[in-house]
Amino acid sequence: MKVLVACEESQRMCIAFRDEGHEAYSCDIQACSGDHPEWHIIGDCLPIINGNCAFITQDGSLHEIDSRWDLLIAHPPCTFLTVSGNRWYNVERYGESAIKRLEDKRKAIEFFMQFVHADCDRIAIENPIGVMSKEYRKPDQIVQPYWFGHPVGKSTCLWLKNLPLLEPTNMVEPERIHSKGKSGGYSGSLWYATDENGKILAWNDPRTKKERSKTFWGLARACADQWGGT
Repeated sequence: MKVLVACEESQRMCIAFRDEGHEAYSCDIQACSGDHPEWHIIGDCLPIINGNCAFITQDGSLHEIDSRWDLLIAHPPCTFLTVSGNRWYNVERYGESAIKRLEDKRKAIEFFMQFVHADCDRIAIENPIGVMSKEYRKPDQIVQPYWFGHPVGKSTCLWLKNLPLLEPTNMVEPERIHSKGKSGGYSGSLWYATDENGKILAWNDPRTKKERSKTFWGLARACADQWGGT
């Protein structure tokens, strides 16, 4: 299969499909952190989501796709789509700041819908619980990392087109949350992120957002295994 994973710098989904023998590419406006620049496209993903395109990967190699993608997996940015940010849209209270955020929210919704309407027979769009359940429709499925071997609770919505619902591969008990809002210390959990030396990063450190946005390996492997043969 020819697979495009849009808005993915971690390459975890891309690598999982590559491991299953598929021609997969990740695409993001950032350079990849998955150590496979030969599979990563830096730039806007929208011009290539319908296939029949040419692109240069991060290592400088030219590639051509002479058909539509067999599978499109998209992780559109969720900053302005999550329900947790709703209070910041109060124009009466926050004025110009709220107006700008409302415009950013509108653009985020439009970006999400570009993937919905992509010319591809099989599509999966991933996002946290947020406004798209109302702006578009309710997700086909909500999965958790602890379905796939990671003892973490993090609701992940999936909007699917011509793809089966994911089945759990390794159900484990999720961590209980301490009174101070932290987990029991699972590395890379929803509740905090760590740097390369294991030091806990501050909640407002840019690296925290980046680390917490990465797809869990167990989920990526399940997608590759269960969707790779569709």
